[in-house]
Amino acid sequence: MRKDPKHLNVSIVLFKNDIEDVKNAIQSSLHSELINKLYLIDNSPTVEFESLNNIDKRIIYIFNNSNLGFGKAHNIALRKTIEEGISYHLVLNPDVYFKNGVLEDLYKFMEENKDVGLVAPKILYPSGEIQYQCKLLPTPFDLFGRRFLSFWPLKKYIDRRNEIYELRFTKYQKIMDVPSFQGSFLFIRTNILKQAGLFDERFFMYLEDIDLCRRIKKISRTIFYPYAEIYHTWERGSYKNKKLLLYHIVSAVKYFNKWGWLIDKERKKINYDTLKQFGFH
Repeated sequence: MRKDPKHLNVSIVLFKNDIEDVKNAIQSSLHSELINKLYLIDNSPTVEFESLNNIDKRIIYIFNNSNLGFGKAHNIALRKTIEEGISYHLVLNPDVYFKNGVLEDLYKFMEENKDVGLVAPKILYPSGEIQYQCKLLPTPFDLFGRRFLSFWPLKKYIDRRNEIYELRFTKYQKIMDVPSFQGSFLFIRTNILKQAGLFDERFFMYLEDIDLCRRIKKISRTIFYPYAEIYHTWERGSYKNKKLLLYHIVSAVKYFNKWGWLIDKERKKINYDTLKQFGFH
């Protein structure tokens, strides 16, 4: 495989992160010769991360001087990738790290499967435990029910629903067509992104990843690729922080206002087709 350094841009959005986590994410990416530029989009109140600009000449540091939110900040880099004519863009969380070869594996897969617009790897906790990031398109119950109703006597029902909603029954052991992924690691084909559109900036934080995956899914395949593995030190902030929980609720309302609450024929068809590949009818 020819390693052309102009094939992939990366964007990491920062906001008061642990600097060692950010360094690990940067180093994981810049080990690859595929990287053209790595954009650090800083939503933090100070420029404490500016020194990271000195790690590698491929790093571009952009200080926003305000918290623009997840999607709007990533869009700054995504627009530059489109303008530069770079083939692929990786949306990457600052608390993700991975071994050498992961980006090459995903790049090779995308080059060999031109009908795929987005690919996501297997995501693990640092302990090696799997994170269930592959999901059906959510219903209101999937988002609100499992957050607020996961107690006896409903807990067993919520757990059974999660087996399906998060596709846990598949064991995450094979390549799958999946309609949505968490936004910690999204490897996107740029020409598909141009057609689908960037992150919807009405979402300040949360659900913008599902919304983007859904739009990409409408015009191409969105694939889970288990043979590449990354590590994510994910802490599920909205389960611990009331402010983040409020962001999550507001984004969920915006999402269902956009796509439909109880009636969403497109969601019904996409979820049906997703489960059908596993023998569900």
